Amino acid sequence: MKKNLFLLLLLLSVKLVKADEGMWLPYLLGQQVYADMVKKGLKLSKEQLYSINKSSMKDAIIIFGGGCTGEIVSNQGLIFTNHHCGYGAIASASSVENNYLRDGFYAKSQAQEIPSKGLSVQFLVRVEDVTAKVEEALKGATTADRNAKLQAATADIIKAATEGTGYEARVNPMFRGNQYLMFVYERYKDIRLVGTPPESVGKFGGDTDNWEWPRHTGDFSVFRVYAGKDGKPADYAADNVPLKPKHFLPVSIKGVKENDYAMIFGYPGGTNRYETSLGVKLKTEVENPSLVNLRDIRLKYMFEEMKKDPAVKLQLASSYAGIANYWKFFDGESKQLLKYHVFEEKQKQEAAFKQWAAGKPEFENVFPQYEKIYKSWAPYAKVRVYLMEGVMGSPLAAYAASLAAVENAILKKGDVKAAVAAADAARTNFLKDENKISDQKILATTAMMYYTDIPKDQHPVGFYESLKSFGDLQDEKTYKTWAASVFANTMIFNEAKWKAFTANPDATVLQDDPAYAYASAFVKNYVGKYQPLYTQFTAENNELGRLYLKGEMQRSPSQFRYPDANFTMRLSYGQVKPYSPRDAVAYDYVTTATGVLDKYVPGDYEFDLPAGYVDLVKKKDFGQYADAKRKDLVVGFITTNDITGGNSGSPVINGNGELIGLAFDGNYEALSHKLQFDKNLNRTICVDVRYVLWCIEKLGGARNIINELKIVK
Repeated sequence: MKKNLFLLLLLLSVKLVKADEGMWLPYLLGQQVYADMVKKGLKLSKEQLYSINKSSMKDAIIIFGGGCTGEIVSNQGLIFTNHHCGYGAIASASSVENNYLRDGFYAKSQAQEIPSKGLSVQFLVRVEDVTAKVEEALKGATTADRNAKLQAATADIIKAATEGTGYEARVNPMFRGNQYLMFVYERYKDIRLVGTPPESVGKFGGDTDNWEWPRHTGDFSVFRVYAGKDGKPADYAADNVPLKPKHFLPVSIKGVKENDYAMIFGYPGGTNRYETSLGVKLKTEVENPSLVNLRDIRLKYMFEEMKKDPAVKLQLASSYAGIANYWKFFDGESKQLLKYHVFEEKQKQEAAFKQWAAGKPEFENVFPQYEKIYKSWAPYAKVRVYLMEGVMGSPLAAYAASLAAVENAILKKGDVKAAVAAADAARTNFLKDENKISDQKILATTAMMYYTDIPKDQHPVGFYESLKSFGDLQDEKTYKTWAASVFANTMIFNEAKWKAFTANPDATVLQDDPAYAYASAFVKNYVGKYQPLYTQFTAENNELGRLYLKGEMQRSPSQFRYPDANFTMRLSYGQVKPYSPRDAVAYDYVTTATGVLDKYVPGDYEFDLPAGYVDLVKKKDFGQYADAKRKDLVVGFITTNDITGGNSGSPVINGNGELIGLAFDGNYEALSHKLQFDKNLNRTICVDVRYVLWCIEKLGGARNIINELKIVK
């Protein structure tokens, strides 16, 4: 217990040497950090930020869906989040006749709100340090069995904490496994769409402006969480009632000024800032370039079809948006890591560690072991990316691969009926989202890229030899002919063949199917040869990472340090600030509606505007949301806050605890932020809440939503 107390104090005794860096745990907010927050403009107490026994800000912050943040903004359970976070639900609610994605939608009453099937939100109930329990369970564990013992221990801890409560819990490692915290959540499953701007507002600028500043995107959507009449979580029912939250955020329309305090609460998905130079090198030389090239192909063929047909655009919209978002991110990340010499900086840090570790048995072999495991895994890293992002980048191949569960059930005499039923249900969903024209091109091109880019001794045995019947393996026509044959002959697209197979499941029939034969060849090749190597590499890398950080904390106990993001609740704080990305270029800290009109291109895929927008802006019909200083409507602003993926939809909060905007993006010049924060260039891009409210009231005519908010003027 003393050891854990010492570790906790060590982790919290930080020196603030980098401006505005840090994704802090509200549960463990150190006095030094809190004092700096107050110095920058915070007016709230620690207990107002996080409390178990009383209502606090943490009770207004939710996990929205599976990978975003949202905030409660009324006493009727109203939720604000990003448009791109609600995108899937909006697309699912839409049809060609009622295209809410294209045209926007605002419920004028609660009766008009649209149920979002499959969408849920989670509220954080409490956090508990379980380090001592985990470490006790891991005593004597080897690297090989550590993960299995950890999973068993955390399962026991979670069961003891949640049994009979209806709560969920997850145990998350902090500081690379040097600390373990349990986060307990309450999940609500009845979530309804209340409002969304037209896509031309919610995605204004599209992929061109993604990760860029200046930005003019109205990236917001509005939902509501419902509960049973007892206020507890309940499945959807027409007579459920809006949730009465423990806390909700007031909304300030006072506007932002340079150097204003800005705090962001949310669920950042993942950073790896304690990564080694070896990891940086693998990422910049192999993983990122491969991923970018493969996603580029997928986006190209999808976009070709989306431009032709509104129905196809609606069908592929959500998938395309997800692929595109991180295509640009990983491209920019590599460029920034190289530009700012992050590899070399890591090497300097590691040299100091090696010198300190000499003669210390626990730490002196950390980097020799690191070098050994990277040397073993690096030759096969690309084959993993090409399977995940290339072969499985084809929706047909990805679905076909899932039929392995049916094959296994047949061959191992498992529950074949259940496996077939699951496959049949999954097929229905697959066919609903499938665009054959783009997918066939993806299948052909990624199969050829694998052949060209991956060493021949890492190919599935016999697969490419079988393709020679379609032509020369160096000729793209061969792959186009083969892909056309796959699409024409797979039972996945043939209703009669599929019904015959599901009525009488036969392993030989499945294995002979061309789509399954393709996917299965590559999956089995990877699982048999390379997955064991990757599993071993990951286990050893994790253990070395734990030791490296443990040693670093002993070597530099006062060093600025916080746990990597791992989709647990964090807060970051900073200020509203402009920046200068390069010589002779300076960016203001806000963008305006005038700038939207400057970018407006009628009928353009990315820069069009909805009916009525231009007239409202030209008339300066901004109502109470006009910025007094600029005599304009502020659309977005930037802050120095430290965020990452998962923070999408996070509230940007002023020193009084009032909502001033929604975080939705980062800037291109700081895309190395998952691995290294840049204190000079890092900016968080936020949509100003005044623009959100203007879009709802003036553009959308939904005054009823505005009336529900607690607006601070």
